[in-house]
Amino acid sequence: MKITRQKHAKKHLGFFRNNFGVREPYQILLDGTFCQAALRGRIQLREQLPRYLMGETQLCTTRCVLKELETLGNDLYGAKLIAQKCQVRNCPHFKNAVSGSDCLLSMVEEGNPHHYFVATQDQNLSVKVKKKPGVPLMFIIQNTIVLDKPSPKTVAFVKAIESGQLVSVHEKESIKQLKEEQGLMKNPEQRRRKKRKKISGPNPLSCLKKKKKAQDTKSPASEKKRKRKRVRIRNRSAPAVPCEKQNP
Repeated sequence: MKITRQKHAKKHLGFFRNNFGVREPYQILLDGTFCQAALRGRIQLREQLPRYLMGETQLCTTRCVLKELETLGNDLYGAKLIAQKCQVRNCPHFKNAVSGSDCLLSMVEEGNPHHYFVATQDQNLSVKVKKKPGVPLMFIIQNTIVLDKPSPKTVAFVKAIESGQLVSVHEKESIKQLKEEQGLMKNPEQRRRKKRKKISGPNPLSCLKKKKKAQDTKSPASEKKRKRKRVRIRNRSAPAVPCEKQNP
């Protein structure tokens, strides 16, 4: 049974890898129900998940899931401890927290660009995840981890891509990378920097101010020269010599 499970997992992983760009390390988003099921089945997630998926994994969760487990009390204290050991991914609910299922669903919106796996025991969440193409789904049955096969929505999406009706998110990313490497696509920051470089010469008003300063510095020197010339022009008159009277 273990060999057949791994074969199915390898087959499903190859499907998601080839069509949606899923790669190692596999990022697995856990909710409270999956952590609780792993606790009851005594499943060591950090050891068994890499063996089952035959690759490196990262156990992840969100702040909303942790907050939900805290509000549920001591009944899910063990599940909360498991979730606290996972890496916390940033979700868009900073101010107002939502339920764990809604939070995980928002993390795989817009084509699941971060290639998250969703691990849950919530049936309602599983149904909603299956409606989104390209999202691998995991759950626990009889104390064993199972990677679900691609949903009908995912299979139909891949067929539409193969027929040329749609373009996958993975293909869009690869096209952007090729354009950036060839220089066909420029970032808006580079355009702004180029516009900033086109700056005119110095301000003419600043030049006028400098000229005024130069004129002011010359004025005291000219005054000193004038004063010195006036001092040099002054001449003292010689005393008059009295004439002697002649006797007749």
